[in-house]
Amino acid sequence: MSNLSFSFAPDVRPLAARLRPKNLQEYVGQQHLLGPGTPLRRAIEAGQLNSLIFWGPPGTGKTSLAELIAGSTAAAIEKISAVTAGIKEIREAIERAANRLQQGQRTLLFVDEVHRFNKSQQDAFLPHIEDGTIIFIGATTENPSFALNNALLSRARVCVLRKISSDDLRQLLQRALADETLNLQFPIVLAPHATELLLQLADGDARKMLNLLELAAQSSADGQIDTDLLKQLVERQLPGFDNQGELYYDLISAFHKSVRGSQPDAALYWYCRILEGGGDPLYVARRLLAIASEDIGNADPRALSLALAAFDTFQRVGPAEGERAIAQAAVYCALAPKSNALYSAFNQMRAFVREQPAFEVPIQLRNAATGLLKELGYGEGYRYAHDEPGAYAAGMTYLPPEMQQMQFYQPTDRGLERQLSEKLSYLRGLDANATTDDKDKPDVG
Repeated sequence: MSNLSFSFAPDVRPLAARLRPKNLQEYVGQQHLLGPGTPLRRAIEAGQLNSLIFWGPPGTGKTSLAELIAGSTAAAIEKISAVTAGIKEIREAIERAANRLQQGQRTLLFVDEVHRFNKSQQDAFLPHIEDGTIIFIGATTENPSFALNNALLSRARVCVLRKISSDDLRQLLQRALADETLNLQFPIVLAPHATELLLQLADGDARKMLNLLELAAQSSADGQIDTDLLKQLVERQLPGFDNQGELYYDLISAFHKSVRGSQPDAALYWYCRILEGGGDPLYVARRLLAIASEDIGNADPRALSLALAAFDTFQRVGPAEGERAIAQAAVYCALAPKSNALYSAFNQMRAFVREQPAFEVPIQLRNAATGLLKELGYGEGYRYAHDEPGAYAAGMTYLPPEMQQMQFYQPTDRGLERQLSEKLSYLRGLDANATTDDKDKPDVG
């Protein structure tokens, strides 16, 4: 009998795919969800699961966890990507799941990038989740509160996955370096500083780390990977940013709160994060205009002018100079005295007007445009302020009688509002001391 020899083609899948965990012991990260004794861990170990939504950044193990769950429940797994699939693919997957259910096997339907499905596509899953045809697991990088239908959310538990810690990434890196499936003729050696740089570049994304490791290994002539090689492969690392996505609004929120909190360095940091991530500087400039009236107000009215000037500068001279002008306005607004007195008074008054009756304009404030209106008393009792001492008609009222005792705008003691507060107190004192004769003076205008 002749000797037979067999040769097997090497596994050409990306390293990240080859190193997917086969059990919970190999899964790295997400201990807040999968640590000993946690509800999800107990459910997986018992093989009893309900539908889930995995929400987290890329490379945090959403797909791997779904596959582990399918294995633990002895369920078949169907995978759909919302990037490429439509209603037709959904129906076919559901039909296969229904056939399996008749044979006593359940199906876990994993939908990657589920937020990309529209409302009707998401609704297509609902009856099949309810009747048990499928165990639904959706993965999304977007906030489910905004990206998914309430009907779908009500039928699934949302699990928040976090960026993978450096310690967990280091553990995964060691496993990758010891794995023989790298298909190389020499061992890979990472210089100490290269290891730290690789972890930094990964930024909590296991897939990104493994892809970069594999690319570096393939680019090295002798298996040695140093920081210079990694920097050549990743010439410029863009900070985390997703235009119009969850992180986008988180960065804008952090910027606004830093300016409100009077922290110029923090304001500059978040502003530069937005710029380096490809964000629109004018969006930040528009936010500064809102901050100038909402958080600074009359404590420093110059803030609104400077924010508007920065916006105008960017439009006139372009990004090179305009981005710096916006930075100038951001620092000024951060250090300006803060007051939301105007913001609060305006909102309160708007709410009051919506909720209360439409009180009549007091007779003395009405315009006596014709003889008839004057005969009816329009304008009677109005006193022309410029003819009064200090250009103030003490005791003159301008609100409807039903609102005479109400006060909405309450300036603070910060910045210019300290002077406005003193002025308001002075005027109120004049009103309180005004005689009945003062209040009843005839119209002199």
